[in-house]
Amino acid sequence: MPHTCPDPEFLASARTPDSDVFPLAGFDDWFARAVRRHHFVTEQIPFAKLEKWSFDPATGNLRHDTGRFFTVEGLSVSTSFDGERHWSQPILHQPEVGFLGMLTRRIHGVRHFLMQAKMEPGNLNTIQLSPTLQATKSNYTRAHQGRTPRHLEHFYESRDRRVLADSLQSDQGGRFFRKRNRNIVIDVPDDRPLEPAEDYIWLTLGQIHRLLARDNVVNMDARTVLSTLSFHRDAAFRAPAEPAARHSLDHLVSWFTEMKCRYRLDAHCIPLAQVTGWQKDDFRIHHPDGGRFEVIAMRIEAGNREVPAWTQPLIKPCAQGLLAFLVREFDGVPHLLVQARVESGNFDVVELAPTVQILPGDAEGLGPNAIPHFRDVVLSAPPADILHDTLQSE
Repeated sequence: MPHTCPDPEFLASARTPDSDVFPLAGFDDWFARAVRRHHFVTEQIPFAKLEKWSFDPATGNLRHDTGRFFTVEGLSVSTSFDGERHWSQPILHQPEVGFLGMLTRRIHGVRHFLMQAKMEPGNLNTIQLSPTLQATKSNYTRAHQGRTPRHLEHFYESRDRRVLADSLQSDQGGRFFRKRNRNIVIDVPDDRPLEPAEDYIWLTLGQIHRLLARDNVVNMDARTVLSTLSFHRDAAFRAPAEPAARHSLDHLVSWFTEMKCRYRLDAHCIPLAQVTGWQKDDFRIHHPDGGRFEVIAMRIEAGNREVPAWTQPLIKPCAQGLLAFLVREFDGVPHLLVQARVESGNFDVVELAPTVQILPGDAEGLGPNAIPHFRDVVLSAPPADILHDTLQSE
């Protein structure tokens, strides 16, 4: 079961838009120094130049020589969501649970979160703010024979920690097959030594929220961990006149369970060579319609990673996506309109998704005239009605 501590300090931290510990006025200079401090190279290469990766001659699957990390395989999908549909596609298969972890500490009476400037080869701008620890099991068990990730000891085999949030959350269902990450937030007592390296900074939630309003600064994994924090108060702290939600939690659970039972999702891995409708050349695995995603090969050099250089396959989207919430007030309380959505790699049929979710490749099996609900409402919204609008990386 997910564990979340409804900590009133989260709300106090969210209401602290700046901090003397690290004033946001100095963020841009710090961020620029982090980029300059290390050597980074990202270059697309042909599949033949991948090191320790190869296509299996029998299945066509793209795998690492160690059998670790992930495998590019095929996926056969059949679902009753939005009508009976069937298709096959490439998928990343990584049957292990990774860590997305944040360390927190009270500093000057306000809870701060330890963030790192982390390079990922798929980032639009090379470095983005990431959780304290962002590592797959293959990484933190050193399958790459590189350095151990910083601060792993606080998350792995540590029994004296105070956990503020802890839950398994799925990765992108259209790209990964039933992959999940452990999203965990840990309180570090004042008397426990913690010396962050130069690529790490302490920020309040309010500061992080301000940075979320900027394009491509806070990465996807950090946003995932932040979404698990609870700001609601226990009954002992609830004000008598506090407004209620439109739907009770029991009602939501019942509705969600009904959605899981209403739709069918049959998905299983198949050899990549058996995927239909996709093509492979020396540089990419792609769909001829050009509007989905590609599997490509990359060579990477990164001075602040556990391994200074490596090659790997990567998913490259062919278009920009659209993720949007519609918001409406009921009895003075803002509510978000969410949907139950089936994706090919989902662990349990449906998951909650934004009002509109359009990502390259998500329209597998749909007709050319299929239009997601509320797309036109979002795209035609007048500027005065838009509460938040940013471009964020995956």
